[in-house]
Amino acid sequence: MKKNDKAPVENTWDIEPETATTAVAPATEDVTWTVSKEPKAKSKTKVEAVLLDSGFDMEGLMTDFPTATELQKFVYDQTGIALNLKGRANKLKYQIALDTLNGVTPDAMFMSSENPYLDKNELVPTEPFKDTPPKDPAIKGFGPEVNKFDTNLFPHPDPELRAQDQKSQVCFKKYANGAITYEILGPVAQRAVGEKINKFGQKQPEKYVWIDPRNGEQVIRHGDGTYTALGTRLRSFMKRQRMNNTNQWDVWIDRDFVVSEEFVIDNPWNTN
Repeated sequence: MKKNDKAPVENTWDIEPETATTAVAPATEDVTWTVSKEPKAKSKTKVEAVLLDSGFDMEGLMTDFPTATELQKFVYDQTGIALNLKGRANKLKYQIALDTLNGVTPDAMFMSSENPYLDKNELVPTEPFKDTPPKDPAIKGFGPEVNKFDTNLFPHPDPELRAQDQKSQVCFKKYANGAITYEILGPVAQRAVGEKINKFGQKQPEKYVWIDPRNGEQVIRHGDGTYTALGTRLRSFMKRQRMNNTNQWDVWIDRDFVVSEEFVIDNPWNTN
């Protein structure tokens, strides 16, 4: 052996290589097991079981809430969903309630828009709101509209509102044949009528009615220049509303629009 040659390194381990590999393997298996997803899956299944177990059952609902009204109130308190269960078969009624309590969205036909705690017998009835009355059919033959004027000067037709100095909005229109119409546009108000005591001992109206002055467009001056009785009064009222050296009837309502001289010179054949 030469002087610079190194002696071979002998294996001084106390165990064979095969034994060493076998000894390390359990440690590798331990590491692999700690990152396994199996424990998380078991934990998730347990949480889901808790969420689905609401504790409600059919027998309990039927015992505690024997009427549809009580059942609807309970479901509303628990979920905020208003159900329509009155008149339904008992089995169907309680099944819908149970499903709703367990998070199932009920079918639209079993849902309601009304609060189940609302007692309809204690509600104050309101008179139905009516459509605007139709306008005078004769207006169709008057030709195009040439002028329109709105005013809030007229006192309200209702005596009580007129006593409170409430005004009504009136629209005047003049047509190509010289006819003039008027229409009351509003305002529309609601009024309490009567008085009764509710179950809480409180006073409340018997009903609400609409104070609706709207009348639909009506003729007050015909094409031949004759006025109706109402037209004469409305014309007199507006003539009393002074404006400089004239009045509002002549300035804003019974006024004629003529084609300007410049336009006639540019196009004398135009009749629009």
